[in-house]
Amino acid sequence: MYRRHFLSLLGLSAALSPNILRASNSTKSKMKLKIAGYDFDRVAALAEGKVSIDGCDYSFERGRIGEMNTDVFSGKASREVTEIGLHPFMLAYANEGFRDYTLLPIFPVRTFRHKSIFIRTDAGIKKPEDLKGRRIATPGFSSTSLTWIRGILQHQYGISPQDVEWVVSSKDSSAGATGTVSKQELMIPDGLKVASGPEGKDESQMLVDGDVDALFHAVEPQAYIDGNPLVSRLFPDFRATEQAYFKETGIFPIMHAVAIKKSLINAQPWLAQAIFDAYCESKTLCLNHLKENAWIFNSLPWANQEVENTIDLMGENWWPYGIEPNKKTLNALFQYSHEQGLAKHKLEIDQLFHPASLSLSEKV
Repeated sequence: MYRRHFLSLLGLSAALSPNILRASNSTKSKMKLKIAGYDFDRVAALAEGKVSIDGCDYSFERGRIGEMNTDVFSGKASREVTEIGLHPFMLAYANEGFRDYTLLPIFPVRTFRHKSIFIRTDAGIKKPEDLKGRRIATPGFSSTSLTWIRGILQHQYGISPQDVEWVVSSKDSSAGATGTVSKQELMIPDGLKVASGPEGKDESQMLVDGDVDALFHAVEPQAYIDGNPLVSRLFPDFRATEQAYFKETGIFPIMHAVAIKKSLINAQPWLAQAIFDAYCESKTLCLNHLKENAWIFNSLPWANQEVENTIDLMGENWWPYGIEPNKKTLNALFQYSHEQGLAKHKLEIDQLFHPASLSLSEKV
């Protein structure tokens, strides 16, 4: 199940461990950097100090996205470089005048979102159009994941946010994996039917108890993990549905980016290239390992076939960094955020990403 294995399946070597791994031999001439993030398989080489950042001596601290968001927007801003929720960053920039950090076109988390729509099996919901007029639960209305789901439903299936009633839960069954929701993920725009869920009840229990007909959530709710027969996915064969979506749109939804303190990169613009190259190298090591060794090092019996199928559909570098290969995906989220009444104005790429990063491209 997705949530239960959220950490292990994505290659985390020390799930949410507070320890810090230090990379390279410290020298006084090198810039010191604190970096925060999950150590996903594509980031693991960086997190474990197997990849260097040119001109820098760095430490890597594992964290959860809720806490990383809060540290940047309203906390101590304790890291020079950090993984960040893309849509929360967009809302902080557009609505709160936040300018302390800027983005680099590095995307540690991206995932298709058709898999993230859960329904009660007895609610008579067989297809996306059946969601109209229903009560839908969510633990974080303006999260990146939920913004993508609503955008996909509106543009692929003709279901607008105004077509349903939203029920915001007071608890989140996945908080152990994602951390405390930041305030930027709790924004609710005007013009919608919105209710609060029962006090003390999480989104998973609301679905089981029949308080709602469906649930939109970034990860699997506890009831689904437990195999409750009342809960299923709207798209049981989500793999085929998501592959068809990519084939039609070319969009591989982005969830997280990497942020850097703006004062630092303004003073040292060379850092954009140095940090970008390090993340790219770490990801390349991961993808090459999958291509060459998935059949023996991965416990899934047909892992090599999955790699080959992914390459056939999405190309050798199916997880691209840089602006150019991600323009369509970024602009889609910018559009969804604005038309859903979340971002006060439609954002542009060159507003959120530092000028020194706009032309960065991977060495392939």
